[in-house]
Amino acid sequence: MDRRDFLKSVAAGLGVLPLLRGASSYPEIPRRPLGSTGEKVSIVGIGGFHLGLPSLTEPDSIRMARTAIDAGVNFLDNCWDYNGGMSEIRMGKALRNGYRERVFLMTKLDGRSSSVAARQLDESLGRLQTDRVDLIQFHEIIRYTDPGRIFAPGGAMEAMLKAKQAGKVRYIGFTGHKSPDIHLEMLKTASAHGFRFDAVQMPLNVMDAHFNSFEARVLPVLQDQKIGVIGMKSMGDHFILNSKAVSPIECLHYAMSLPTSVVVTGCDSPQILTQALEAASTFKPMTKQHVAEVLAKTAPFARTGQYEPYKTSHYFDGTFKNPEWLG
Repeated sequence: MDRRDFLKSVAAGLGVLPLLRGASSYPEIPRRPLGSTGEKVSIVGIGGFHLGLPSLTEPDSIRMARTAIDAGVNFLDNCWDYNGGMSEIRMGKALRNGYRERVFLMTKLDGRSSSVAARQLDESLGRLQTDRVDLIQFHEIIRYTDPGRIFAPGGAMEAMLKAKQAGKVRYIGFTGHKSPDIHLEMLKTASAHGFRFDAVQMPLNVMDAHFNSFEARVLPVLQDQKIGVIGMKSMGDHFILNSKAVSPIECLHYAMSLPTSVVVTGCDSPQILTQALEAASTFKPMTKQHVAEVLAKTAPFARTGQYEPYKTSHYFDGTFKNPEWLG
């Protein structure tokens, strides 16, 4: 059952399919600490990529972003390269009229050199219509060479430390979806340079638990270092749902039941946004028995990585297809 089929089944039971309800109709969305930053973020965050898709009109994207904020979501995700900048442009428009002050705004950049990273950050700030982002992340750390390039003299870290001093960014993190080993190399490289990241983003889902697992290998390190954990790909885009092994709500609740600060989810329609808000506002941690049941259902599908193509192929690798973004 995919996300849309799930919502149709809910609608059949209720007699109506909710589109975008008012914020007051949702119970309070819980917030959690973002590592040791002192910030508290909503347990669900809205992914920026889907808000910039051509299948959504700009007014619908803006309305969805503001509905999420009004409902209690305060973590917004984006990236310099999403939809050729359209995702940031639309989010910037959504954050007008007082909405910017109500959110913890994160975006990402691809540049590995100081000059390219600085340029991409400035472009993002312009599109987002803000003078600072709360969290900047080095995007797609998917190569063993990425950590060395970022921390090298003249590398992207130099630019982000200068940007932090200038007040353009408050916190620094990184993202990746390829391999726990590469994440651990990034953390090791940072430590060797006397730096500790504020947040790390990675796939955390019911399939990851069985195959080349970020949950098993990286999550404990982040907890030990008190680094904020940003979960993504709770449904692996649509791939995990294609297995028919789990429902969308189970996917979201599994990721939320881990020691994540926030679980970022993409919403490409009002219905999917409604699903995310309801999953967050009604969340209760899964019991050990429920977790065991979910993992038992997904184990037969997960062993080869078939439903996690972001680990096993270049399907999700924007910087592989556009190496010029790296600089």
